[in-house]
Parts: sequence; C-alpha cells; structure tokens
Amino acid sequence: MTLARALSRMPDAVRLRLVRVRGSCPREEGAEMVVGAAALHGTIGGGQLEYMAIDRARAMLRDGEKRVRMDVPLGPEIGQCCGGRVEIALERLDDAARAAMLAGAEAEARDRPHLYIFGAGHVGRALAQIAQTLPLRVVLVDSRAGELAQCTAQVETRLSVLPEALIRAAPPGSAFVVLTHDHALDFLLAAEALARDDAAYAGMIGSATKRAKFARYLRAQWPDRPVARLVCPMGAHADDKRPEVIAAFVAAEALAAVLGHAAAARSGAKARVEEHAKNHVMT
Repeated sequence: MTLARALSRMPDAVRLRLVRVRGSCPREEGAEMVVGAAALHGTIGGGQLEYMAIDRARAMLRDGEKRVRMDVPLGPEIGQCCGGRVEIALERLDDAARAAMLAGAEAEARDRPHLYIFGAGHVGRALAQIAQTLPLRVVLVDSRAGELAQCTAQVETRLSVLPEALIRAAPPGSAFVVLTHDHALDFLLAAEALARDDAAYAGMIGSATKRAKFARYLRAQWPDRPVARLVCPMGAHADDKRPEVIAAFVAAEALAAVLGHAAAARSGAKARVEEHAKNHVMT
C-alpha cells in the first residue's frame, strides 16, 4: 500500500522516525512509519521496540499529545538482543506535515533506480508483482495490450512497439530484464542493454544454449558489446520453473545488482570529492 493510500485511511496519525541509532539495530537512522488508531504503514524494525512505539503513538492519539521522544535500549529488558540503542521522534501529523511527507515520498519514488521488465507474460507479471514491494521504480513493457492488462501489480506499464528506445532513454543505474515472447526481440533488447555501460543489471531469460546463440549474434552484429555482462540464465539457482519462483530469484538478483551499483557510485563520488579537496588544499 502506498503512503498516500495509507494516510487516506488515517484521519489522525503519528509519524515515528528513528533520529539516532547506536550499535546494532534492526533499522537505519531515518527509518520511519505512520501509526493510526487502527492502521499502520511502514516499519522501524519490528519486534518489541516497534510494539512499544506503536502503543506510545496510540496513547498520543488518545491524549492529544503533539510530540514525544523515546530513548530505547535494545536489550533483555525489552526482550530484544540487538544490543544497540535508538531514539525515536514521535510527531502527530497536521495538514502541513502530511503534505510534506507525501511530497517526500513522491520525490523518493521518482529517484529510485529503475527496473525495466520487457515482456508482460507469466514471468514478467510475476516479477512485477514482487518488484512492486522493493525500493525500485518498476516499468513493465510490452507491445501486447492484452498481456499488460492482466498485470495487477501497482507498477508503471508501457505499451510500446519500440521498446529498445526505452533502454536508450533509461537513467543511469537502471536494471533491464528481458523476457519477451520473441527470441529475436530478446536478442535485440539484450544487445541494447549491453550498450549501456552504466546499467546496473542486464538479464535475459533463457538457457545456456540460448546464451550461446546470443553470443554468436552479438559477435556478428555488435562485437564491441561485452556478452560477459549479460546474466543469462537469470535466477540460475532456481531449478523450479514456476513463474513465481523464477521471478523471486530474478528480483533478488536484480536488486542486489542495483544496490551494489548505487553503493559503488556513492563511493566513487565521495572519492572524487575527497580528491578534489586534497588537490585544492595542495594548490
């Protein structure tokens, strides 16, 4: 459920935010959730810590309190063994705070890494169903309106007869999963994905035999594009061929690649800033 839909069901609500985290804790600083009288959205880590914070938030709703702060050690005294300590800011949401939360959520959703799923067949729709819960902006693409119409996941859908154009226009750090109904189209899209040296993940459904055929195709058409970067078969550890199982393995594979790519980009940017500062001081 989106934040907007959750807040629409909570006329009165409290936002819980981890403002300080020390030691081992179940969530990072900045994690937050919203608590209403009979509904919740998000999580600050679960367990006894979250139960205590929810109870305190609902007491605020009953008593009319505006702001509260909790400082909680995550030890045996509350039935948790993390060993860290967290501080939680609880704030009752007024109209301005609600609007700010929604604007922040919309901006965060726009800035998420993109996952493009090419092919809205059984595996594509199953993957969209799983990926909608992940910190990704998911785009499901197909040239067949009927297949797209069967998708019930809350993701973007694109009806396109030139899906390769979407790969060319995708933002850096995107992930591309190719599993269309047509092997020739799979090859074209996989080749386009490999042309993007800034892609976080390029995967194509198929067997080792299909990969070998694609490698020959790539050498003949675009010998400069590195086939080694292509993940095919995808979800290689999935011996079970049910669409949902394949989708689960592919989702994990693509998400790991996207998060790793983002971490490497942040590390590189930090190193460049530090190098620039060092050179500035030396001059």
